[in-house]
Amino acid sequence: MRVKLLLALLAILFSGCFPARSSLTVGLRFGIELNPVITRFEPDRGQAASYRVGDSVSFIITLTRPGYVVLVGIDPDGVTYEFDRIYLNPGTHRLSGPPGFRYEVRPPLGLQRVRAIYTDTPHPSGFVFRGRYSLELWDQQVSIYIQRSGSRVQDVAETYFYIH
Repeated sequence: MRVKLLLALLAILFSGCFPARSSLTVGLRFGIELNPVITRFEPDRGQAASYRVGDSVSFIITLTRPGYVVLVGIDPDGVTYEFDRIYLNPGTHRLSGPPGFRYEVRPPLGLQRVRAIYTDTPHPSGFVFRGRYSLELWDQQVSIYIQRSGSRVQDVAETYFYIH
């Protein structure tokens, strides 16, 4: 009886000390918000899908609160650019490009990473993701973007697809 009680107390004590397995997926959370704002972010064909040069790609994003989102891509060769900057309300959205345009898949072939960066304040003026970045420099630029936004609530989600 005492052993069972001791084991139960230890289980309760240690259950609060270790994060739940699902919280380990929060690898790109740059802010202090504990609950993610971006709960879904993926290409329209699903994460790790394949696209051919010339195909259109759109992104499905779900937000839990209204705010500003910038989509930033990094090509296999490190060239980084912005897809779009947009204000979104809570809910699920399909982002396929500004009116009259579309997100078109272009070379180089290989792994294409895309990040959705959420802030609760407008995009910082004068800051643009453009250039050739390593993954480390890309992380630093995201951090600088968030700092310059002055946002109290921020979130970052990453997805990827392949260009063949």
